[in-house]
Parts: sequence; structure tokens; C-alpha cells
Amino acid sequence: MRFVAVFISMLVLATSASGQVFKNRESEKDINERRGLDNLPMFDRKRLHFGFLIGFNTYDYHIVHTGERTVENGQKARYAEVLKLNPGLNLGIVTDLRLNRFLNLRALPGIGFGQRDLTFIDEDGNVMDEPLKMKSTFVEIPVLLKYSAFRLHNVKPYIAGGVTPRYDLAKDKQNHLAMNSFDMYLDAGAGMDFYLPYFRLTFEIRGSFGTRNVYNKTAVVEELEDLPYRQAFESMKSRIVCFTFYFE
Repeated sequence: MRFVAVFISMLVLATSASGQVFKNRESEKDINERRGLDNLPMFDRKRLHFGFLIGFNTYDYHIVHTGERTVENGQKARYAEVLKLNPGLNLGIVTDLRLNRFLNLRALPGIGFGQRDLTFIDEDGNVMDEPLKMKSTFVEIPVLLKYSAFRLHNVKPYIAGGVTPRYDLAKDKQNHLAMNSFDMYLDAGAGMDFYLPYFRLTFEIRGSFGTRNVYNKTAVVEELEDLPYRQAFESMKSRIVCFTFYFE
């Protein structure tokens, strides 16, 4: 919910900035001449440019449970949730292709580190076991379309959306659960560009929503102690929120 609120706020800001310019019937050139472009006046005219990123993330799951009552679970349905969000880290490089005055195509290959702690409870709300620590190391390639508002002095808001394939380098079996390594995500976010004397600094918040079931239902149960955990899940879809700093 916090991400949605921030995203909507940034969207309104970007739309308002563009709408105000059209309302006043002023061109981008007029605004720039009136207010001044102190920093990097030709930056947005580059056809192609590069940079790097440092980000912070939180990983979560959207879980669908089976609700099965089995002997292994003590005849009680078992449920799991990520009750505590752990901070993680993203590192990557930026490749930006200018398509037109408002649109840029961006590829952001990199690597992400994070952890999700699954807490299991029974149908009466009692905690059943110690949380399972699900660690992930993702190789990821976000491909995004960035739609920018008019640049106002040294600031420019934008929204972005696209897709991100991710491959988890962690082992397929983690703490009693069998997982699928590959997933495809849908991304949506918003941010703000700041034009500094020597580079452009960008703040962005973006949500990634996994489209595939990363829980491997068909994996063979090799150990009986894994059975109570595996019986709890019908599907698990990944959710990621990233707050990223871009240096371009």
C-alpha cells in the first residue's frame, strides 16, 4: 500500500508538471530560458548514455495455501506468511536509449541480494516452527520504458514500466521447500531526475510483481521432514519493492 501511494503521488506530480506547461502555452525552450538550465543542458539530447545503480529492496511472497489437514501437520491446516521484511541490496549498470523527447528505453542488468523469512502458523494462530530463511541471489535484467515530464530547471519527474526476467542463483531446495529458479516480473515505478553539475542523480521507487509460481509442486519429496512444509502451499508468487539511486 505504501508503494502504491508513492507511485500515485509521483504520477500526479509528473502529469501536473506537463499539464501546467501546456496550460500556459509555453514550450520547453521558453521555460528553460526563463528559469535557466544551470546543469548539464545537453544531457537529454544524448542518443545513448550509461551509468550505474545502487538500490535497496525488500522481498515478499503472495502465497496461496492448500488448507490441508494432514497427519504430518497434526490434523491442522498450516499457513505461512512473511511477517518481517528484510532489507536487501541491488547493484547494476544503466544503458539508456533516447527514443524521443519524452520516452527512453532502459536496460538495467545487475544482481540483487535479499531474504524472506517464512513464519508458519496453524489454523488457530499458533506459531508452529522457527521461520524458514529463504535467501535469494538474483541475476536480473530489467527492461523499462521511461516516460518523462518536461524538465523544470534541474528537476524532472517520470514514471516507468516494463518487464524483468530474474534467475535465482540460490539452490533449488531451500529449508524443506523446492523452488523454481526462473521468474518473469511486471514492473511499475516512478522517480525524479536531479541534474547536478557533473552527473544526473535519480531517485526511483519501483515494484516488481512475479507472474510465475516459484514453488515447485512437482518436486519429489526426498525427506519425510519436508512433507509438512510442502503440503501447505498451492502457489507462491514473488513480490519485490526497490528504492534505487541512479548515477548517470
